[in-house]
Amino acid sequence: MKNLGPEEKFEFRKKSGDVLIIACGALGRELVTLIEMNRWSHLDIQCLPAIWHNTPDKIPGGVRDAIHKAMATERYREIFIAYGDCGTGGMLDKVIEQEGVKRIDGPHCYSFFSGNDKWATHQDDEITAFYLTDYLARHFDKLVWEGFGMAAHPELRDMMFCHYTKVVYLAQTEDETLQEMARAAAEKLQLDYEYRFTGYGDLAVDMAKLETA
Repeated sequence: MKNLGPEEKFEFRKKSGDVLIIACGALGRELVTLIEMNRWSHLDIQCLPAIWHNTPDKIPGGVRDAIHKAMATERYREIFIAYGDCGTGGMLDKVIEQEGVKRIDGPHCYSFFSGNDKWATHQDDEITAFYLTDYLARHFDKLVWEGFGMAAHPELRDMMFCHYTKVVYLAQTEDETLQEMARAAAEKLQLDYEYRFTGYGDLAVDMAKLETA
């Protein structure tokens, strides 16, 4: 790939790097943003369906298949997994250990966006919080309201969210439109609303460790 000068715009191009990040689709926009901000030309991305979070048993096998397909191309010198455990009950970590790759630290994106150390310190105080990221704020209706069946059966809200007290929007970007979407999600769920700007947290830290050749 041509080396760009500091004044030239850098745009991410798939299959141009030799380090592959296999990631949850909910992180795709953030990964591209970080790659372009930092001009990481050695990084490539393959995203798997974000909807798998509603059926996390699909994640370990899906990640294993993606690892095998990437290895078969013989074009990547390193493969990194941008998933937390994400509800797989440790099964994803078993796949990662068996395949000899690494993943981002943290149990889920709420933790590594917040910063894993900070999350671990304060999480016991927030067991009744329902979290949104930029992605979930943007796609709340499809993934949560419709995905959990509440669009067709609003009464399910009382069953699924009766123990929650607030929606906490962990924002990666300072976007007023997304803030309004997150606030609207809290209103739909009949919960209090809290906004926190996290930026990219430990996702950016771990990506920076994926060295160039």
